[in-house]
Amino acid sequence: MTTEIKVPVLPESVADATVATWHVQVGDKVSRDQVLVDIETDKVVLEVPAPTDGVITEITELEGATVLGSQPIAILSEGDAATAPAAAAPEATASAPASEGKAVDVVVPVLPESVADATVATWHVAEGDVIAVDQILVDIETDKVVLEVPATDAGVMGKIIHAEGDTVLGQQKIAELIAGASASAPAAAPAASAEEAISSDELASPSVRRLMTEKGLTASDVTGTGKGGRISKEDVEAAANKPAAAPSAPAAAPVAQDLGERTQKRVPMTRLRKTIATRLLEAKNSTAMLTTFNEVNMKPIMDLRKQYKDLFEKTHDTRLGFMSFYVKAVTEALKRYPAVNASIDGDDIVYHNFFDISIAVSTPRGLVTPVLRDADQLGMAGIENGIRDLALKGRDGKLSMADMQGGNFTITNGGVFGSLLSTPILNLPQAAILGMHKIQDRPMAVDGKVEILPMMYLALSYDHRLIDGKESVGFLVTIKELLEDPTRLLLDI
Repeated sequence: MTTEIKVPVLPESVADATVATWHVQVGDKVSRDQVLVDIETDKVVLEVPAPTDGVITEITELEGATVLGSQPIAILSEGDAATAPAAAAPEATASAPASEGKAVDVVVPVLPESVADATVATWHVAEGDVIAVDQILVDIETDKVVLEVPATDAGVMGKIIHAEGDTVLGQQKIAELIAGASASAPAAAPAASAEEAISSDELASPSVRRLMTEKGLTASDVTGTGKGGRISKEDVEAAANKPAAAPSAPAAAPVAQDLGERTQKRVPMTRLRKTIATRLLEAKNSTAMLTTFNEVNMKPIMDLRKQYKDLFEKTHDTRLGFMSFYVKAVTEALKRYPAVNASIDGDDIVYHNFFDISIAVSTPRGLVTPVLRDADQLGMAGIENGIRDLALKGRDGKLSMADMQGGNFTITNGGVFGSLLSTPILNLPQAAILGMHKIQDRPMAVDGKVEILPMMYLALSYDHRLIDGKESVGFLVTIKELLEDPTRLLLDI
């Protein structure tokens, strides 16, 4: 029995689509729900899964072809699926003794609801490595967090199906682990693989093959640096950027001459960096963003902190920093100006009756904004502990999706890096963000006299569609007044 593989029904505003990447070839055995092909529209990439187990017998539309909704693009034969395992059985039987163990699938963890796919970030093991239970095998990177995949059994690493840089789905098989196998078991693998002719499809993943096509390269043009000569995206980029030696390509000569002894390195963006770039650009283009400034005298807080920091640390077992004062002041100001704590959803304004504050944290992977929940219900020690925990999780790559989701207002402190003044960009769908800066000693006029005071600039960026100038300035002045007289935070006045 044969089944037609069709393009999914396209959204109303989309006329046609393009066959982006085939993940299978004619003759490949596939399982139910395995992703066969990516269909790319103007806005999204649609994945087409296999409706049943079987064998791909025909592909009618190749990569790059323009297709319509519900158009047949391949044929899946269910009948041949029964014979395919039979033919492969002798090979499987022959290879079984070499492994001396049971094959266990290594799969991508279940992805959070809002995450469609992920990227294989870093393999920490190679084929043939001896593996211990709970050893981290691979890092899977999503738009926001990195998921670690540990080994469920001890044994030897088998075949790695998806290399670094490949796009994968939740619960998708990415490798095999030979559970219970000894270190000597994989010794036969190199000999066996040396006898086999490795095709270009085996040397490169579908995404790498597509990149080679875009660059006009073949497998023979690229030197694979991976295990067994496998080709990565970096290998393709290196081959594409290599100056041509042929005299028929004079255009390459000036580039090499201009560079001289200098070199350059090209690396693909991480998913997090691409997401940051997309969201920041969206915030600039889709909001009426405006920034207002003020300055605050930090001497009262610095004096208070100097007086009580040792007693505070002894009592609460945590350090008294400036962020707890900032969060307290922001929370109180949000109570007085509900529009700043709101967001726009279509044609509606959503007013939030809770105070979840996003705290900008710099991590090795980029800037993230984990959320401090119910800040209005936390004391100074609770705020300091919460921020410290989020910062440690960000540094170690342990932030979860729950830590990242939500947030009504963002605080970013560029002052820790020496920034004196900046205009922060909104963290959508939030309506405002507060930028703190470096505390700088400056001469100030106080009661007709010049004094040297530790001053800090405040910058409030806000969406003018929702927040008027009067509210934004009033909000910022409230924060200034509370920080310059911190006892008001305790007295709630």
